[in-house]
Amino acid sequence: MNKVVVSEPSALPEAMAIVQAEIHEIDRVCSRFREDSELSRLNERSGDGDVELSPLLEEAILAALRSAEMTDGLVDPTVGRFVQEVGYTVTFKDMPTDGPPLELRVQKVVGWRALAYDPEAHTMRIPAGVLLDLGASGKAWAADRSAEIVATRLGVAVAVESGGDIAIRGPLPKEGWPMRVSADPDTDPGQDIVMFDGGLATSGTMMRRWKRGGVEMHHIIDPSTGLPAQTPWSMVTVAAATCVDANAAATAAVIMGDRAPAWLDLHKLPARLLDRDGQVTYAGGWPVQG
Repeated sequence: MNKVVVSEPSALPEAMAIVQAEIHEIDRVCSRFREDSELSRLNERSGDGDVELSPLLEEAILAALRSAEMTDGLVDPTVGRFVQEVGYTVTFKDMPTDGPPLELRVQKVVGWRALAYDPEAHTMRIPAGVLLDLGASGKAWAADRSAEIVATRLGVAVAVESGGDIAIRGPLPKEGWPMRVSADPDTDPGQDIVMFDGGLATSGTMMRRWKRGGVEMHHIIDPSTGLPAQTPWSMVTVAAATCVDANAAATAAVIMGDRAPAWLDLHKLPARLLDRDGQVTYAGGWPVQG
């Protein structure tokens, strides 16, 4: 479910229609859960040489490659096979909460640098056996893209939320965009903040969890092991110039574990990190709650 907020109430119906159309088209082209999507057809041709990309899939892949480069491969689109191996083979709402044990082994992913992208021919060549998964950047990119289109076409300030990731575009409201960062609105008071531009994204291991053979799994894969990341963080929220960059940093921080605050400080990425015990760590200039 996507949410749209605009600075001019009269523009809301048209803004909603634009966002819904964009999200529908992105799902049709880029979903790994649809056998008829262009991404699924591209994955079926891994090892077959250069495959021509549509402009929309090319844009989605470029967002994923930017995330990989920004995080030095911690957020990597070549984890598709490993995501499937831990049981994430259908949309999360359709996944059984438990199932039989899985036989998993530590194996480093091939890595995004093994992908051969030709920007002039608009083609991609995927090594044999590699499956692309754009889930790590997809929702954030969809929010960025949809917000940019709304702001450009309608000339209004807009905030678009896609799966918890928020993109802001257009003329800045005087008071900014008030938001609340919370692990659970029913039990966690969280923290109120104000956003003025860019994007806000949250990544964590709390929501998308399931069991196989009684062992808990989650969807964030560590590319160095091919297994769900072992992390002290249950939720990391990051603000950045775009929602894609915010999401990449948040996901990378989850995978980094204890090294994350220093990395976020180094790159001046404001972040709020919540550990499994409910303790909050601030990094990168995020306002400390008193």
